[in-house]
Amino acid sequence: MTYDIIVNSARTAKGRAEAAVNIFESAGKQANVHLTRQKGHAEELVREITSDKGEHSIVVMGGDGTLHEALNGIADFEKCSLGLIPSGTGNDFAVAANIPFDVKSAAQIIAFRAPEKIDYIELSCGLKSINAVGMGIDVDVLKHAYAKKGGGKGKYLFSLIHCLARFKSYNFKVEYDGKTEEHYGLIAALGNGKQIGGGIKLFPDAKINDGMMDLIMVDYISRFKTIFAFMKLMSGKINAVKEVTAARVKSASFFTEKPYSIQAEGEIYDGIKLDARVVKGGLKFYLPARAD
Repeated sequence: MTYDIIVNSARTAKGRAEAAVNIFESAGKQANVHLTRQKGHAEELVREITSDKGEHSIVVMGGDGTLHEALNGIADFEKCSLGLIPSGTGNDFAVAANIPFDVKSAAQIIAFRAPEKIDYIELSCGLKSINAVGMGIDVDVLKHAYAKKGGGKGKYLFSLIHCLARFKSYNFKVEYDGKTEEHYGLIAALGNGKQIGGGIKLFPDAKINDGMMDLIMVDYISRFKTIFAFMKLMSGKINAVKEVTAARVKSASFFTEKPYSIQAEGEIYDGIKLDARVVKGGLKFYLPARAD
């Protein structure tokens, strides 16, 4: 078995990559290290590695953005497995998958366990998302956070507070699982994982292997009620807010009067419609043993 390790060189210290290679080699496995050079390079690397349509195990050392790029570079999901050694800022999908943050433990999961089938989200344009995809205030939060240098996870929380005080709701229509609804809202998002932005619990009940996406839509909230809603959000109880519509769906499509941007794992895309479905068990992923 050979692992191709995609290392986000901007986020991962050299020693962490070496530690992972040592774990694999001690387990009798080979490892090839590939360093990313710029945004989008992880997708290019994975596409090149998997283009022969052979069996491959791809290991990501990075955060949600690098994992997102690697997912979208896979040529054949039947023959490829994906693993994660968290090395990013938010590491939201690692939380959903219960993957430990230390290199040794995460690498041992990949070295000694067989991959399991989990779900992912696929948009009609072909873009794939492993954690969450959405439109609305979450896009503004990311844009504001990315404009700030440093700050770690805290910059996402600060940006959320900043944007909640300034964001203007807009009209949108949504069709999901045979229903059509109209909303005047702050956000519409679909989750396979439980959180975004390094700990913002937008989908507290989501599971990565149940064949469903968690849909959440937040309608207009007054400035006063925003404080209450924010407290619920951070405690993982956003579904208890009156203005929140939550559902578990297999597909959903959103329509707005004006063009909008979407985000997937923190990557922002312009001109792509939020029209998505869940691909049940479509990805082989290295997971820790379940407690049950």
